[in-house]
Amino acid sequence: MIINTVKFGDVEVEESRIFDFVMPIIGFNDLTRFVILDPNKDTLFKWLQSVEEPSLAFPIISVASLNYDYSVDLSDNVINELGITNAESLLVMNITSIPQDNPRGTTINLLAPLIFNLDTHKAGQIVLSGSGYDISHPMFKKD
Repeated sequence: MIINTVKFGDVEVEESRIFDFVMPIIGFNDLTRFVILDPNKDTLFKWLQSVEEPSLAFPIISVASLNYDYSVDLSDNVINELGITNAESLLVMNITSIPQDNPRGTTINLLAPLIFNLDTHKAGQIVLSGSGYDISHPMFKKD
């Protein structure tokens, strides 16, 4: 399938790589189909591209690759909604904000991770209420 994107042009993706956001991204309730794009294999960042809206793409990262002290506890509701049966099928990613004029000012939304079930291709954004995590955690330490 070919999807049109503003950032990457026309991109061919297999239908099996598309995730159905049964728990929508906050503020984007009407957009439910997304694909993870990895146009630059040399960086930790990937892109969560909307299949339905060519102009919507979020830079995302796995905080596990950064060795942060970060844990995500999923409620029974989330486990049921995403059809989770084993931890090996999970992918946890976080939306980042990368200032164009200052990449070292990049922040990561630790409060509301994206949870992907690689087996069912269902996904969702959840809020870790009471976790103490921040919506804009600095990726880099201040000099």
